[in-house]
Amino acid sequence: MNSGKLADALAAVIVRRRGVIALVWIVGCLTLLPAAHRIESRLRVAARVDGSESATVDQQLEQRFQSPFAHSVVLVASGIPSPLDAHGAETLRALVDSVRVIPGVTHVFSYLDGREPLFVGAGEHASGGTLLLVGLDERRAPDLLLDSLRQASTHIAAAMRRKYPSVALRWTGEVALNTDLRRVSADGARRAESRALPLTFALLLVAFGAVAAALLPVAGALLSIGVTLGIAALVAMHWSLSILLQNVVSMIGLGLGIDYSLLVVQRFRQIALGQSIPWSRCAREALRTAGPTILLSGTAVAIGFSALAVVPVNELRSVAVGGVIVTIVSMLLATTLLPGVLASLGRRVDFGRLPLVRPRADIDWGRWAAFVTRHPGRVLLAAGLPVALLAWQARRLDTIQPRSDWLPKQVESAIALHTLEAMGRSAVVQTVRLTVEFPPGTSALDDSGWTATARLARQLVADSAVDRVRSLPGLLAPLAGTLPRNLLLAELPSAVRRSFVSGDGRLALVEVIPREGTSPAGLAALVRRIRAAEPPLVTGTGHARIRVGGLPALNIDYEQAVAGRRRFTQVVGLVVLATFVVLAVGFRSVLVPLKAVVLNLVAVAGAFGAVTLVFQDGYGASLLGLSGPLGGIFPAIPVLVFCVVFGLSMDYEVFLVARVREARVAGRGERDAIADGLAHTGRLITSAAAIMIVVFGAFMAGDFLLMKMLGFALAVSVLLDATVMRLAVSPALLTLAGRWNWWPGDRRQLPAVVLELNDDNLDGLGAGIHVGVHLPGRIDA
Repeated sequence: MNSGKLADALAAVIVRRRGVIALVWIVGCLTLLPAAHRIESRLRVAARVDGSESATVDQQLEQRFQSPFAHSVVLVASGIPSPLDAHGAETLRALVDSVRVIPGVTHVFSYLDGREPLFVGAGEHASGGTLLLVGLDERRAPDLLLDSLRQASTHIAAAMRRKYPSVALRWTGEVALNTDLRRVSADGARRAESRALPLTFALLLVAFGAVAAALLPVAGALLSIGVTLGIAALVAMHWSLSILLQNVVSMIGLGLGIDYSLLVVQRFRQIALGQSIPWSRCAREALRTAGPTILLSGTAVAIGFSALAVVPVNELRSVAVGGVIVTIVSMLLATTLLPGVLASLGRRVDFGRLPLVRPRADIDWGRWAAFVTRHPGRVLLAAGLPVALLAWQARRLDTIQPRSDWLPKQVESAIALHTLEAMGRSAVVQTVRLTVEFPPGTSALDDSGWTATARLARQLVADSAVDRVRSLPGLLAPLAGTLPRNLLLAELPSAVRRSFVSGDGRLALVEVIPREGTSPAGLAALVRRIRAAEPPLVTGTGHARIRVGGLPALNIDYEQAVAGRRRFTQVVGLVVLATFVVLAVGFRSVLVPLKAVVLNLVAVAGAFGAVTLVFQDGYGASLLGLSGPLGGIFPAIPVLVFCVVFGLSMDYEVFLVARVREARVAGRGERDAIADGLAHTGRLITSAAAIMIVVFGAFMAGDFLLMKMLGFALAVSVLLDATVMRLAVSPALLTLAGRWNWWPGDRRQLPAVVLELNDDNLDGLGAGIHVGVHLPGRIDA
């Protein structure tokens, strides 16, 4: 059975068994959609680099230490007296006692426990407040526990305002920031959907001229997102997934879900127009002709997302999981459920028809196509040069965490962090954590281990970027001459001891607090110096091993894993190779896929250049709600944009080149075939891209900066690719290459990829598309 007969047989079965298929989808939705509502509580915000040194430190602190502060938050208290005097100390004691009894709190550490200056404002800010380190019960959900803490602190602050009217109690730290970011991210995804849906519905309404036909693609996209999030929620029960998955699923699900459903609906209406054939037959033909396009496009998009799985970062692997799932779900929904729905609706698909004026024929696109084929050199220079200049700016792209304040300003944890900055204590959040693992036979509490830890702390505090170093020997140093060490350790609170020494005594923790105001680049340099100059800690039984963790170390490991030259080259190579192979097989050509790959690279580079100018340099940043330049781009942005855009851009190349190939197979000359392909696909390409740009643009208006960057980069990439690249540069290059476009294949002997378009229906979005492989002698002209 050849491919055409197989596609027809599958389409017939799907339409005939539409009742059973609909039942399967209903059962699946009833199972998965409730789980989708719980997705937010099952996704992680904190990034993790699998196998990295920072990840090992986190694992050691969680599993081998019994610290009540393994999971902790920081309570920032402002508007109360400084604990440096007796009155302030009394107020702080009452606050500590109130916080300690909150359910879920394991321990509270404050200035009263060790008289550490770290817990009060620095210098002129010494009277400006204090901070408390609050340990959390790791068995309870952090977001629910944080809600309890905030409710309790609200009541505590209300009682304190009788005496201190300006008192404010706010929570921050890694757990609080992660919880708030997760909520902002989820809210941003919902808001982006609400912004994108009306605009996309308006585009579809103009294209179809009927409410029911316009609603079907929108409903398909929403169902794809819901089912995908339900599947992801089940996966997250067994595999840690990042919050970034939710945003990407919403973004890609809207774009692909609408596009794929749109193709089937439009083809169904085109076949049914003016023909008296059964509606089931119309649905079968719509699936037979639009199905291969959807499968080809979905395969390309899935390839791009799959390449992200090679990066050992939980965020990007989560995006790979979400991207592949939402692509598969969108394809299945459009090719299994939707055809049956259309067959059942019949003429009711045109319910709510609007008296829209029929657009003019593609006269302007024909004129443009004629101009491009007559003057390919001029078009190539005029269109390609601006994009090349924009792409040239990408060489300055700096993949580091943005230096300016990028946290959402309205969340409590960000406000508390700004209060810490005013106190001169925000560096507490940037603490570098070192674990010292002693060889068998040596303990952190015996003479050898104690001396080695103290020597390491002295070396670290000598660094100009270090404000202070906290270690167990350092905490007891002021009392070292008064009592023997064993008596001091016996008097030490167990919570402090368990925080700095593991249960088996083999690990010691050393905390390095950088100087206030140290830039991200300075923090990265500090981590690199510590790792490069790792001192040989010799004990009585051998060398101790030092590992560096904490947030600054995580940022270094993350950047190396995501933006490292070797890793990025590996991802690019995988995506480029897969794209080249798919196009080469489809068109039996070397030059066509090579051209497609090069144009994709230029379009992506142009998007990177635009990101550099807007976000890094600040040109036009105010239009996106930014106060100024950020100085850097999140390391995940380049690899995310590259993988996503390469898959999405495949559609436009297939639409154009397949139509040119069809004209060549029908006997048209090379130049005429290119003009014909451009004239008949120009509106199709720009209309399909418009949906993607609207969806991506909706995410640019949110408060989650990472998604704002990603949405902007994807929107610019699609804009450049669907207009300048595919409608100007690509046909110009095809014209210049002439018959070499199809080398080494021959149009008279090799299978042809054919794109079916109905000229009378190009006023509609995604009109009548069919991509398939036809054997010689079975050419659809």
